[in-house]
Amino acid sequence: MNQHMRSEPVPFYDLASQRQRLGASIDEAISRVMSHCLFINGPEVTVLEKALAEFSGAKHVVSCASGTDALLMVLMAKKVGPGDAVLCPSFTFCATGEAVALTGATPVFVDVDETTFNIDPESLKRGIATARQRGLKPVGVIPVDLFGQSADHDAIGAIAQAEGLFVLDDAAQGFGASYKGRRIGSLGLATATSFFPTKPLGCFGDGGAIFTNDEKLAETLRSIRVHGQGSDKYDNVRLGLTGRLDTMQAAVLIEKLKIFDDEIAARNRVAERYARGLDNVVTVPRLAEGCTSVWAQYTIRLPKGTDRDGFAGALKAQGIPTMVYYAKSMHQQTAYRDFPVADGGLPVSEKLSGNVISLPIHAYLDEVTQARVIEAVRGALSA
Repeated sequence: MNQHMRSEPVPFYDLASQRQRLGASIDEAISRVMSHCLFINGPEVTVLEKALAEFSGAKHVVSCASGTDALLMVLMAKKVGPGDAVLCPSFTFCATGEAVALTGATPVFVDVDETTFNIDPESLKRGIATARQRGLKPVGVIPVDLFGQSADHDAIGAIAQAEGLFVLDDAAQGFGASYKGRRIGSLGLATATSFFPTKPLGCFGDGGAIFTNDEKLAETLRSIRVHGQGSDKYDNVRLGLTGRLDTMQAAVLIEKLKIFDDEIAARNRVAERYARGLDNVVTVPRLAEGCTSVWAQYTIRLPKGTDRDGFAGALKAQGIPTMVYYAKSMHQQTAYRDFPVADGGLPVSEKLSGNVISLPIHAYLDEVTQARVIEAVRGALSA
């Protein structure tokens, strides 16, 4: 019987348990949308934006179709284009640099801190200088709150202010975390997040949002998300997108937001158990002073010389999934390898790409199951 229980696969993300917890509230929310049939810009969209503003502390929230659209819309609103440079960390998901490249501007990749995995302020300074050496005009920086922890916004903001750059925070993985007592969403010019289903706050499809305290920017973003409309949908005053969040997803997110704080607390308990169980065999993630995390991923660094594929295979054989975020940093990927990198290269990003691996983490990972994961990790390394 015990052997059978051990063979049950461990979910990397457990959306089914969350769905069971929310149960009737989700069904009723979707039913209300089905009843009023306002599938685009229905009342739930406005309700969600207000709730997100209250949660984050931002004055304005503009929901949109995805996290990538959230980034792109802000860049479009700032009229970023050819000849401009936007600084991005290389150790992140491709959407960060992709949004910059889609505007015709140039992403300039910078390195990250080896402990937090977030943008390294010193590399950022070198990246700005590199951009200017290439004849580009640095206009913005996109720090990423990677794996759930906020970037060092004070240091980044100070550099940006000195250099005349705007800060667009990529919080696709970090929404719900805080930095020095402030919730992510009110830092920099704007914050972009994703509601992809596996994010800490996720919908049942694609979705995203932009947070800002700048009223004029918010007005421009609302125009951009509907083809750049002006006084009505046939008066288009700028180029735009079909960037709306549909009403059904807004209805789902309203219900999920109600339990989000509780889920964040549960994720932190899981992270603390991992740290206690694994600290002496792997490099566990550390929180910077003044930062909290929503633990979108729990990413460890394996000891030098460990066969990562073999390690992952050993865990898979016991029904325990792993993921590698990111086996290639952006500057190593085919689509992005010709874009500039900060002077001195990106050695930390390249090192992390070679030895990180992520373990299952979610709000419903119970202690017994997590103990099984910890035991498997320790066993695979000792073998």
